[in-house]
Formats: sequence, C-alpha cells, structure tokens
Amino acid sequence: MRNNTKPLRQELRKNLSGWIIMAPSVALFGFFVWEPLIESIRISLFKAMGMRLVQFTGLKNYADVFQHPDFLPSLRNTFAYTLWSLVIGFLVPIALGILVNEIRRGKSFFKMSIYIPNVIPGVAMVLMWKYIFNPGDTGILNILLSNIGIDAQPWLTNPRWTIPLIVLTLTWKGAGATTLLYIAGLQGIDPELYEAAIIEGAGIWKRIRHITIPCIYNLARTLLILQIIAVFQILYEPLVMTNGGPNNASISIMQLVFKFAFEQFNYPRASAVSVIISLILIALTMLYFKLNKPNEGQN
Repeated sequence: MRNNTKPLRQELRKNLSGWIIMAPSVALFGFFVWEPLIESIRISLFKAMGMRLVQFTGLKNYADVFQHPDFLPSLRNTFAYTLWSLVIGFLVPIALGILVNEIRRGKSFFKMSIYIPNVIPGVAMVLMWKYIFNPGDTGILNILLSNIGIDAQPWLTNPRWTIPLIVLTLTWKGAGATTLLYIAGLQGIDPELYEAAIIEGAGIWKRIRHITIPCIYNLARTLLILQIIAVFQILYEPLVMTNGGPNNASISIMQLVFKFAFEQFNYPRASAVSVIISLILIALTMLYFKLNKPNEGQN
C-alpha cells in the first residue's frame, strides 16, 4: 500500500499547478454551463406560476412541446438553417482565407475589410439587411434592381427564399472572423511544401487540393462543429427580420423558446425545449465525431 501511495502523491503534486490554473475556468464553466442546464432540466419537470414552481408534472411539458403546432416547423427550419449554413457559410471563409493568403500586396487591408462586419452590433446588422431585403418598392435591393429594369422581388416574404437570405446575412456578419482563423492556419503551413510543389509543376488548384486543404483539415473540422452548434441556436436574425414568417417558414427552435419564455411566460415549457436542443446538439456532435473517427487514425 505504501509503495502505491507514494507514486500517487507524487503524481498529485506534479499536476497540482495545472489544476490550480484550471480551477477558475472549471468553476466558471460549471456555473455558466452545467448549473443552468441542470436547472433547466429541473424546471422542465414542473408546472409553474410565474417564476414559482408549484407542481411536479414529470414529462408533461415535453409532451406538450412535441404536440405544439410550431414545434415541428421550428425544428425543420432549424435543420434547414444548419444545412444552408454549411452550403454557404462554411465554404465562404475557406475561399476567402485562401484568396487573401495568396495575395502578395495589401493583405492587411483585405483582412481589415473582411473583419469590419464583425464590428457591427448584431441587431443593427440584422435591421440593415432587413431594409435591404424589404419586399416593397422601398427596399434598397429592389430600388437598385428597378434602376436596371427588374421588377420588385418578394425576398423575405417568399417562403423559398427566406431561410437562404437569412443565412446569407449570417455569413456576411460572421465570415470575417472565421476567415482570419483560416488565414492564421494557412500561414502556419511550411512554405517549402509550396516551393517543392511549384518545382514539380503543380498549379494553384493542385497546391490547394494536395497541400492547403489537408493542412487546414483539423481546423476546418473543429470550426464545422462549432458552426453547427452556433447556427442551431439562431434566434434574433429570424426574430427581427421576419418574426418567424411567412407562415412559420423561418421560425427557429430558439425562437420557440423565446415565445414560451418571454411572450407566454411559460418557463417550464421553454426549459423543456432548451433541454431538447441540448440533446439534439449532443447527438449531432457524437455522430460527427464518430463519422470522423476513421480519418483521425489516418492523419
């Protein structure tokens, strides 16, 4: 026993400084993440009058949520937001990062220009794009189109266009910061790899395919799952631009939480939806890492 205890004590002493450094972050993570999640689970199992929990109801709030007419449309739209963000929002920063990295002059200017949209407050940005996509004759985009003889378009009032246009707004807002991360990753690639490829006669597309993409693969994989988590919780963009319309064509599942909590003041039901969102994101994350596990062994 003494022989086993001594190495254990030495190991604890060796890692003590690391645990001390991590302690504030772990405490903050527990307070701001785990505690609200556990409290949401608890509240979702009760009936409430205002903020006061009055009766344990079990899974009744979950049953009510699944039977609510807005639940399935909001869930379907949220997956649509996520898929459109992968088609538009995921590829744009990669393309911009590669483009800026290939530029020889004025690189700092392009970095600053790309990042400027991130400086604009979120709600102000959404209101700006709402006026741009205004379906009437006063919409900025329709005014520009009228100057070249094109009739006014419905834009956000067309159910087919609503989600892609909102995702386009999201991409314009957030692509700059993600692009800078890709540029940092690209600048970490050994220049000798490109020089050797050029000597071998490889063109720009072959260099991108065989050097650039493999070198930023791990970074892109991490940013992909972070993007899925962020877009799945989209709220104020559809809330401000369309209020979930037309006919629930753009309502998101986080907007359903907002409705339950701040319009109907039904906090247990809002907590139930929040727990469902957490479970879906955990499942998507586990599925994503399971699908990418074979690639980890190859890299």
